Formats: sequence, C-alpha cells, structure tokens
Amino acid sequence: MDSIDRRILAILQDDASIAVADIARQVNLSQTPCWRRIQKLTDEGVITKRVALVDPDAIGLGLTVFVEIESGDHSKEWTDRFRAAVADFPEIMEIYRMAGEVDYLLRITAANMAAVDDFYKRLIDRVPLKNVTSRFAMERVRYTTAYPLGA
Repeated sequence: MDSIDRRILAILQDDASIAVADIARQVNLSQTPCWRRIQKLTDEGVITKRVALVDPDAIGLGLTVFVEIESGDHSKEWTDRFRAAVADFPEIMEIYRMAGEVDYLLRITAANMAAVDDFYKRLIDRVPLKNVTSRFAMERVRYTTAYPLGA
C-alpha cells in the first residue's frame, strides 16, 4: 500500500459516498486507475464494508454502556458458548477480548435503563459469568471510525 492508497482510504473514511471521479481528482489520478485501486483495496480486504453512520440519539438509542465481563472460566467450551450467545444481541456494537482483570469489554447502545436491564438479564441467562460491571457514558466527547493513516 502506497501513499496514494492511504489518501484514497482517508477520503473514503471521511465520506464513502464520494464519486470515484472526485477521489481521483483529489489524489491526482485519472478515474480508471483510481477505481482499480479501490477495487484492489476491497479485494484484499483492506476496505471491508461501506456504511452510513447513524446518530444514535436520532433513532432513540442514545445511551452508551461499556460492559466489563469476567468469565471465571477460560475453557474453549465456555468461550464458544459465550461467542455464540453474544452474537444474537443487536445492542452490542463492539466486543473485545481483553488482557488484565476484565476478560471482555462490550460497548452496547440502548434506549434507556430498562433496556440495559433487559440486556443484562438476557445475557446472564445465556452464559455463566463471574462478574458483570456496567459503566454508563455521560457524554461522547470524541467519536470517529477513521483510522489514522498519515495521509
């Protein structure tokens, strides 16, 4: 990946709906080579998806909760069961397996506290957990989906 690919990625991370001709102009390429580069980045799995970012408040899902999970069991069977269980929760936006005291960190979105409580009850019904701690975001200070590319 060269500097032109990085500039293309930076542009697409900012606005994936931009026309290829406009991207090409910004990176000083003609349209066809620019399109080929975008296709290659997609084929190689660098570009994995193009999406619309939605304001969670506008759709009534403005409560962000970070859920810390300690498992108490680190067997393959438990891990497989956990992964299968959390796959069915649409409120879960991100899941990370962590190093340190917490085994998993989840970011969930919800309409209100009752929805968070419902999520919690459904989660603990599906898989045994040692400890679950929730931390509620008061304000989103910064949010981006763009990776720093140095472009």
